[in-house]
Amino acid sequence: MVLQFTKENGVARLKFNRPNKYNSFNQELAFAVQKALDDCKNDDAIRVIVLTGEGKAFCAGQDLAEATDPNGPPLKNIVGEHYNPIVTRLREIEKPVIAAVNGVAAGAGANLALACDIVVAKKSAVFIQAFAAIGLIPDSGGTFFLPRLVGAQKALALMMTGDKVTAEEAEKMNMIYKSIDDQEFEENIDKMTSKMAKMPTRGYGLTKKAVNESFNNTLREQLDVEERLQAEAGATEDFKEGTQAFLEKRKPNFKGR
Repeated sequence: MVLQFTKENGVARLKFNRPNKYNSFNQELAFAVQKALDDCKNDDAIRVIVLTGEGKAFCAGQDLAEATDPNGPPLKNIVGEHYNPIVTRLREIEKPVIAAVNGVAAGAGANLALACDIVVAKKSAVFIQAFAAIGLIPDSGGTFFLPRLVGAQKALALMMTGDKVTAEEAEKMNMIYKSIDDQEFEENIDKMTSKMAKMPTRGYGLTKKAVNESFNNTLREQLDVEERLQAEAGATEDFKEGTQAFLEKRKPNFKGR
């Protein structure tokens, strides 16, 4: 089983499960992740999604044995059929996605993490843009997300040098949300997901949609997006519950609808 996929208390956990290969991706794992994300999208009981890795690594990127196999898929197919559909799903699913980076995240593994909504990492974890070392360009959305997170010059330097970035350095340069002590990592992830699974999921999804659209909009266009999506949010059951709870001075009981 290359992917451990579990659901509990509104939280779906996708754990890459090729620890002997540092959770590097092959076709089987890529298609399993795509299928699991589709399941999460269609399951109303799932209100937050976590991506993480089994063992010491989060994901070391592409399994080069598959990429160099004469009988395996060509690079164009690996990018277009394996990674691009995952990145698209991560960005378009109207539920929060957390990358819980438990170890090294290299190449496509690093960029899949950055495509998630929130990235938290163990302090012992590192991020590596490993593509230049084998003559390739960053894929899996790396050339889109990394420059927007850290700036073009910093992104290009990391892509061209392949320098390792520690989790603490990644937090300081705004590449990730937070670095966490290794011993407290799982507890922090559990607290975060438990909290988010009880929040207004539709509002989260609309917030994510607004941020996605902002990348290509002028201010005036984005104000129109906010107006449209705020009207949608105001029509949800969670908005009614949230305002009623505020007026009644009690904690809201959001249903994600």
